[in-house]
Amino acid sequence: MNEDQEQVAVKRDSSKIYFFIIAIAALLATNIYFYVKFKSSGEKLYTVTLQKESLQSEIDRIEAELDNIRSQSNGSTEDFQSAEQVVRLKIEELRNGLESGEITDEQIENAKQQVYQLKTQVSRMKDEVTELRIKNELLAEANSDLKNEVTATRQRSENLSKETKVLNEKINKASSIKVSNIHIAGVEEKKGGVIEIETKSKRIDKLQISFTVADNPLASTGKKDIFVRVINPKGNLEANSEDIFYVHGEKLQYSFKQSINFTNNGQEYQMEWGNNGERFQKGAYTILLYADNSIMGRASIVLK
Repeated sequence: MNEDQEQVAVKRDSSKIYFFIIAIAALLATNIYFYVKFKSSGEKLYTVTLQKESLQSEIDRIEAELDNIRSQSNGSTEDFQSAEQVVRLKIEELRNGLESGEITDEQIENAKQQVYQLKTQVSRMKDEVTELRIKNELLAEANSDLKNEVTATRQRSENLSKETKVLNEKINKASSIKVSNIHIAGVEEKKGGVIEIETKSKRIDKLQISFTVADNPLASTGKKDIFVRVINPKGNLEANSEDIFYVHGEKLQYSFKQSINFTNNGQEYQMEWGNNGERFQKGAYTILLYADNSIMGRASIVLK
């Protein structure tokens, strides 16, 4: 091979080398381009994924807070229920949007704004529920205090009523008339209307009851019914079953009754009892006098 031919061969080999160098450089540039491109896309996808997870976590916290508010809002108002429904619908929309395969940076930013608005709205709802709960607690406390006051007032009223009743009973007892002395005698009615004192039972026609009423400034003057109970020597009450009167709410039978005009000046009174026409028995007869819902006095006489 001559010198010219060698130079041509060298040039041809140099051209091939340059071509391979250029081809390799182009291939490297292409690889670098796709590497940078895919690396950038991967980083962007990773960033978006982190943002989506962060937003999902924030939405979970908002929903948990909303559930907590719901549990505390006993007897929630219609406005609260309406606001809660709106928030839950918005949460559902955000979840659906974040779970979609493709999401742009603009959508991410928009979701962040919506999450922030939800947090603000839920926080306001929490404040409203807390305020309502405090008001209800104060109202319940006020109602409890009022109930206690009503109970205390009722108790004071009952105590006052009892005290008044006891006082009235004391006043009634103090104002009832009492005998200062009482005397019982057996009398026999003679011909011509003559009356003689007698102690033998078989001769006695009536028992004569004489008594003086003690002065009492608390007692009211005027007509008073005197109820008389006569106990015979056998210890039995001489009375008819239909003749009834009351002493301190207790029902008693009486042998007879008579009205007197009480003047409150130590006046003496007299009444008689004839044993319904039957003969008197030997032994002790006990006489009990009642007036003003109380006993006035008692005395006995022994017949032979």
